Amino acid sequence: MGKITRLELENFTCFEKLGLEFSEGVNVLIGVNGTGKTHILKVLYAACAITVGEDRGKYLSTELCSIFNPFVNGLGRLSRRPIEQGQETKIKICTDNGVTLDLLFLPRSDDYYLKEHEEKGSPKWSEESLESVYIPVKEMLAHAPGFISLNHKREISFEEVYVNVITQAYLPKLRKLPNLEYEKIFRELGKAINGEVILKGEHFFLKNEQGEFEFSLLAEGVRKLALIWLLIQNGSLNPGAILFWDEPEANLNPSLLGLVVETLLELQRQGVQIFLTTHNYVLLKEFDLGKRKDDAVRYISLFRENDSDPVTSHSTDEYLAINPNAIAGTFDDLYDREIKRSLAGN
Repeated sequence: MGKITRLELENFTCFEKLGLEFSEGVNVLIGVNGTGKTHILKVLYAACAITVGEDRGKYLSTELCSIFNPFVNGLGRLSRRPIEQGQETKIKICTDNGVTLDLLFLPRSDDYYLKEHEEKGSPKWSEESLESVYIPVKEMLAHAPGFISLNHKREISFEEVYVNVITQAYLPKLRKLPNLEYEKIFRELGKAINGEVILKGEHFFLKNEQGEFEFSLLAEGVRKLALIWLLIQNGSLNPGAILFWDEPEANLNPSLLGLVVETLLELQRQGVQIFLTTHNYVLLKEFDLGKRKDDAVRYISLFRENDSDPVTSHSTDEYLAINPNAIAGTFDDLYDREIKRSLAGN
């Protein structure tokens, strides 16, 4: 299995021109709302999805429409706006195996144009076998019963990431976890959720000493940890896999963020490449404090110099070198305001 090493975007959604180099371990994307963090995860995930399973061999253009769900599946709606007439939207993704995937389209392109240019010069992309998991912000296991069959029979306005993560959660467990490190992660997550996840039909339950609790009765943060527990148990996050996680901190008690980061760091030590977005200072700082010397963690800050400027980026492997750091900046501002209020009270 390969790892994603580079992404180039031109005139795509909020990006005029962007080039990113990725770590083979953890890649943490930060930035204020509207700087395209989730869009980057979705583009990369779409490229992985067309190398495995039922989607293997699909055009990237087709998968992007399934992942982004633009109006009437109009791929051209993913072009940057405003865009000058005749300008093209370009996507280029590279792996450490030297394989590239290229997509080129116009805002009002047709299928003929797409098929002429998609994957040009990259005939081996479908041979990469990039096993991946995408965990969206919204937890879906509580809504799993009937969701897959509904999606197969009806046109529903849900992005494919929701269908895929439920499908992966339904996979039967492995006979044996890959190694002792995975067994340790599995045990620690089991302690955090205080039990184990069981399946009855299409319904997920948390089973512990108090009984069996359907997921709709559990706190959403517990459900998110339970999903990671399941994905480790069934091999979806085996060595060589790629994990995309949009805002792991959402609806999770801050006291559990240390466990989340510890889990992610151990997964990258086992060969899992990770891409995540965050707005949370505690999560970001836990990476800084938990990172070992040999851990591969890269921080990618997305920002605009001015509100009307295109999104640009700054990447670093050192927490203190993140610039700009909107998360730490907000935390520092709160601290300064608290000090001023305390001094004024005296």
